[in-house]
Amino acid sequence: MPKNKSHKGSLKRIRLTATGLVRHNRAFGKHLRSHKSSKRLRRLRTDKMMSNPEAKRLEKLLFRRLRGRDQARHTLKKSPSPQQRAEARAAKASAAKAAPKAAPKAAAEKK
Repeated sequence: MPKNKSHKGSLKRIRLTATGLVRHNRAFGKHLRSHKSSKRLRRLRTDKMMSNPEAKRLEKLLFRRLRGRDQARHTLKKSPSPQQRAEARAAKASAAKAAPKAAPKAAAEKK
């Protein structure tokens, strides 16, 4: 199966913070500023983090989990480390070994 490629045009226009937020530049703020009001230019400078729905849309392009400006940090699920995966696998295997022993007893009691 082919690997997923992240969208290169999107990567050139945004920066991803360490906590998963998406930082971007707003449109209409780089040139031709003389006719724009101070209030408008101040608004264009503030809060360069992407909103929740926009970040969610960008996840599909980048094949990566992201979070919007209003989402808490703990909402971003982290992938387990290899050690955590091994522990989970071992726990699942031990639970699977214990479960079949109890199942025939329950079936025999029903008869």
